[in-house]
Amino acid sequence: MEMREVTVVTGSFAGFQLLFSVASPLFSRLFVPGYRRLPPAKHTEWNSRFVSTIHALIVGLFCLYILWFDDAVNADPVWGDPGLVKLNVAITCGYLLYDLVLLARNWATMGDSFFVCHHFAALYAYGYVLTQGVLPYFANFRLISELSTPFVNQRWFFEALSYPRTDRQVVANGVAMAVVFFLVRIAVMPPYYSRVVSTFGTPAFERLGLGPQVAWISSCICLDVLNTVWMYKIARGCYRVLTGAQGKKAKGASSNQLNHHDGAHGNSHRD
Repeated sequence: MEMREVTVVTGSFAGFQLLFSVASPLFSRLFVPGYRRLPPAKHTEWNSRFVSTIHALIVGLFCLYILWFDDAVNADPVWGDPGLVKLNVAITCGYLLYDLVLLARNWATMGDSFFVCHHFAALYAYGYVLTQGVLPYFANFRLISELSTPFVNQRWFFEALSYPRTDRQVVANGVAMAVVFFLVRIAVMPPYYSRVVSTFGTPAFERLGLGPQVAWISSCICLDVLNTVWMYKIARGCYRVLTGAQGKKAKGASSNQLNHHDGAHGNSHRD
């Protein structure tokens, strides 16, 4: 790994830690009145999700830029010039290391074995990108999945602030979350794996060697199994939100309470 990537990983780790410790508490206290009423454990996860959203927006948008404008990577997905991709991957690796440390320190309240598996699988594969500069197109393509993260985090924010499931903002975010998650994590699987298969047996693929080949394919399968499990849970939660909202409207109509405001805050439940 070159010094530039080491610096970016280190800076990313430190920067996200500062966002968690300083920026999120300050911003949230100033602009989100409900933040002050949350218990300490909720503050920790709130700040963690604030950082997660910032990371997702940075690397997700950077990923789209590379996919659209980096001709070298698009022309040679296995050995194309990895300069920009390595920067994006280094930012993500710094974030993943920060998040693993955070999970370890707060395992009792935030521990999640799925996320640990996800992070280690990603670090394992991205390590080859940073050290050998291989598979830049595929490494970058995986980062498009981060564009669903802000919606997932927003759902948690609504829940922490006790928005009811039937609140219009909650319903709209839930539908958007399910749609975007499907588009960037599930619908992209066929074109992604089609591009993967098209490299099999080529000189570029053989040049990789067994280590990168195994890391690439195994991590993809592991991540996509997790994505499929999460998609099922999100779809089930979205269905409950939609049917709950429809049920509430039907009940309100039968009771001649057509002026009921769906945005009233009440107790919320995890989808």
